[in-house]
Amino acid sequence: MNKRVITFGEIMLRLSTPGFARFTQAESFKALYAGSEANVAASLSHFGIDTAHVTRFPENDLGKTATQTLQRYGVDTRYIIYGDERMGIYFLENGSMQRPSRIVYDRFNSAFSHIKPGMIDWSEVLKDASWFHWTGITPAISQGAADVCKEAIQAAKKLNLTISGDINYRRNLWQYGKTARDIMPSLIESTNVIIAGIADMENCVGISGDTFEAACKAFKQAYPNTTKISTTLRDSVSSSHNRLTGLLWNGKELLQSQQYEMTHIVDRVGGGDAFMAGLIYGVLTSKTDTDTLEFATAASVLKHSIEGDVNTVTVDEVEQLVKGENVGKLLR
Repeated sequence: MNKRVITFGEIMLRLSTPGFARFTQAESFKALYAGSEANVAASLSHFGIDTAHVTRFPENDLGKTATQTLQRYGVDTRYIIYGDERMGIYFLENGSMQRPSRIVYDRFNSAFSHIKPGMIDWSEVLKDASWFHWTGITPAISQGAADVCKEAIQAAKKLNLTISGDINYRRNLWQYGKTARDIMPSLIESTNVIIAGIADMENCVGISGDTFEAACKAFKQAYPNTTKISTTLRDSVSSSHNRLTGLLWNGKELLQSQQYEMTHIVDRVGGGDAFMAGLIYGVLTSKTDTDTLEFATAASVLKHSIEGDVNTVTVDEVEQLVKGENVGKLLR
């Protein structure tokens, strides 16, 4: 099977305060480029998987720099399109100890929000792929983004690709007159591998349950194309100290990973994307469900030690953590 993954979504300019400075203290910001779906593509590229990301950038130096950033991560950028408008921005203030991290978005009227059906030739983009990935962020941005996401999913289904979706619900993004329940069901019905917590299921499709497993069973009944549903459990002792566990429901049983104690977090942004990339890698390489879950959880844990949105670790590093090998050692 050809292991090529296509991701679709907005990339933003990330401006973060230096170190652990507050917004009110910052006299400069560090610039990076990242987006949830692109983070997945970049992480998979580090795992040795062929990836391409599809998006729309402003036709200016920021759009060119964002494209070059993806290329440095080994992501195919040939299907990116360019146009008017602007680059979306988000500002990050890293928390520490008991002070939480904060994000401020400035993404209104971005180039990506003006994407429209017909701008992307999905039959060409997907022709050599085996997997398509989207998230719930994209259809929340604009009607055009929602329509293109549906266009991509329909094309992927026609070509018999595996389709994954992190249906994370972002309440503050849905500002164009539609709700998540208006848009998400038609996107989810063709999606096979899902990341969602109980709250995401309830907000996006009106499905809930007393337990995660119960919610998954109800979700599967409503959306029979779903083969796996996964999520992470995070216990936040402080901004710097979290515990992380992965859950995976495969239609037969609920699996739970080992729990990791993360006591000196460097950057938690992108941890969910690292988990998603780990799941995709596990399924693509025919790992067992148990091994896939352990790999995905360990990948997410390692991301918390890396500055920026992208998980730049290798397969060997993840597998060593799963086995408890070389943890915190100085490797020469």
